[in-house]
Amino acid sequence: MQTSLIQNAHGDLVTDAAYDFYGIRLATCSLDHRIRIWQIDESDGTWTAVADWKAHDAAVTKLSWAHPEFGSVLASSSFDRTVKVWEEIPADSADQPQANGASTASNGPGTRWIERAVLADAKGSVRAVEFAPHQFGLKFATIASDNHLRVYECLEAPTLTNWTLVEEADVPALPSTSTSHPHTYAAPTPTQVSGTPAADVSLVANALQQQQQQPPMQRGAGSREADGGWSVSWCKERYWGEVLATCSGVNGVVKIIQLSPSRRPVTLLSLDPSPSGDSGSIPEDGTVPYAITSVAWAPSCGRSYHLVAAGGRDGHVRIWRLRPSSLDEERMEGTDEAKWMGSIVADFDHHKSSVGRVEWNITGTVLSSAGNDGRIRLWKATTGNIWRPQDTSRLSKRRSNKRRVTSKWMTITLQNENIPTVLLFVPWSLR
Repeated sequence: MQTSLIQNAHGDLVTDAAYDFYGIRLATCSLDHRIRIWQIDESDGTWTAVADWKAHDAAVTKLSWAHPEFGSVLASSSFDRTVKVWEEIPADSADQPQANGASTASNGPGTRWIERAVLADAKGSVRAVEFAPHQFGLKFATIASDNHLRVYECLEAPTLTNWTLVEEADVPALPSTSTSHPHTYAAPTPTQVSGTPAADVSLVANALQQQQQQPPMQRGAGSREADGGWSVSWCKERYWGEVLATCSGVNGVVKIIQLSPSRRPVTLLSLDPSPSGDSGSIPEDGTVPYAITSVAWAPSCGRSYHLVAAGGRDGHVRIWRLRPSSLDEERMEGTDEAKWMGSIVADFDHHKSSVGRVEWNITGTVLSSAGNDGRIRLWKATTGNIWRPQDTSRLSKRRSNKRRVTSKWMTITLQNENIPTVLLFVPWSLR
């Protein structure tokens, strides 16, 4: 695993980091309200900041790059309840910043970043933003703490100033056509070689052991905004139309939502890990569902099914297998809409603390997760589609007030634990 380190990345905690399409530039954002663009020197692997500017009036939560066919375009979301669109242009260009006109950033090699649009429709902090696959045009989806999913589309791509709110939906209120629960089928786990009935004794014993290791939550916990989770991820395949996965609030459910210009958004499937299937109510034992903090839709790469990963505040990393039925099969049953089915194929609790981020590699074969335990973990399917942990990178404190990053291949020491840093892990097998 190759590891790179960016020291003094920001003046406060780093909230997100996003590579561009080619993987040679990195955008980071922070609680310090700023965005920085980094570029790699491929000769020695070092990263240099080429742009830095104050982007929002509050903490920046998420960044997303548009496909390069639309130019060098970046979207950012923030706790100031806005989403902003930024474009990189030549430094000698006559274009002036749009919107409030105050945000520009010089970018070393003769370019600068300017603010093209400010979208302020959210009634709460905007927690996530992600551009749609380029086949659907220049559009992106956002999710805010008001639990509303909003999709914006640029109708004048050359100028990037005219963005239209094409879809808005209250995610918890969207009706579900079907719901998948893990009790319907127990898929192979790292300790099994084949699927077994959900009432298998070993599964029950394993679940009881995990429950004993976790501190019970009291009645009423998880109702605050600070306990919630909001994330969104697009399906990368054009064949199934505009479909995305999103989570909102504290109910612990991931919804698969389909967008269509001819009708309102509909929920194709609700991915609910709770056995009871009712995540909105508090069980008799006083426990409440844990929020999902991150979702990631894997590139399909020719598979007949989809994989969606979810990380939660309960410390679990879950991988769902989604299998949409073909339209031909549905027409035989008298309907013109494809029905989606889902099941959990992997459920790991190795982090033992809240999971902050899950992300797939470019082929959708390796999943990475980062948790509050200071570890970055890799997961990969082995023979028989059994998911197993591949490697773990650890960030731990030493007596000398240093932070030590260890992995199977190398060790790096960070000299000052109070300075925000960005660690970049690149497994050799994924290069």
